[in-house]
Amino acid sequence: MLETIQEAVASIRSQTDFVPRVAGILGSGLGFLADEIDVEVAIPYEEIKHFPLPSVSGHHGKLVMGHVGSLPVAILSGRVHYYEGLTPHEVVLPIRVLRSLGADTAIITNASGGLRADFDPGDLMLITDHINLMGYNPLIGPNVEEWGPRFPDMTEAYSKKLRNLALAVAKEQGCELHQGVYLGTSGPSYETPAEIRMFAAMGGDAVGMSTVPEVIAARHMGMEVLAISCVANPAAGIAEGELSHEEVTAAVVSKKEIFGALVREILHRL
Repeated sequence: MLETIQEAVASIRSQTDFVPRVAGILGSGLGFLADEIDVEVAIPYEEIKHFPLPSVSGHHGKLVMGHVGSLPVAILSGRVHYYEGLTPHEVVLPIRVLRSLGADTAIITNASGGLRADFDPGDLMLITDHINLMGYNPLIGPNVEEWGPRFPDMTEAYSKKLRNLALAVAKEQGCELHQGVYLGTSGPSYETPAEIRMFAAMGGDAVGMSTVPEVIAARHMGMEVLAISCVANPAAGIAEGELSHEEVTAAVVSKKEIFGALVREILHRL
């Protein structure tokens, strides 16, 4: 694992010496957030050794590096998922690479299904904690001591300091920012109504197929994490009708301006 990460880092370093402070991961339909930075270099994933390639629409597949104000950031425009047939280690390889490049903070976004009746499509939810029902943990296997401890603490998986910052920015902008627990499943099928009832009873507020493994890997390597979910649709059984990826993407894009302004201002204050 260590050698694979080192080779991916070397592949990027052969193209740029840019050192990011913040790493960003953009979820379904959220590639527009990469437009918030002044780009210095954009590298397609195909040009980075060992980098997994997204196969899902709405995930562009390029590493964008540049500045927001004076803050150096590296954005993963498009992510990969376990359900695409990748190993857990491949899923978290990109965030491990960005940490190895110098980033000590991660801002992660995703699209999710709402488990609460008070959510409307396009609502934003600040993730306060997560429940891992994905069936795997990316830390299974030999531990790389250079990255972090064998048994990393997850008491504060999502930085309280960064959450307070996000809430303060949202309040100033008049942006309604809900708070809640994100429940991660493997996908790719959407959940059944019975599963959704179970997830809500377990304490989940939104459900999705990403984020959890990246957060675990980031915390393992000592990064501070902030994560915001766009609740794209009511989960199965909460509202009538079938669920579709196109519906998810449309709901996310409808919040483009609000979401972009929120993330941009958070970055300015880091």
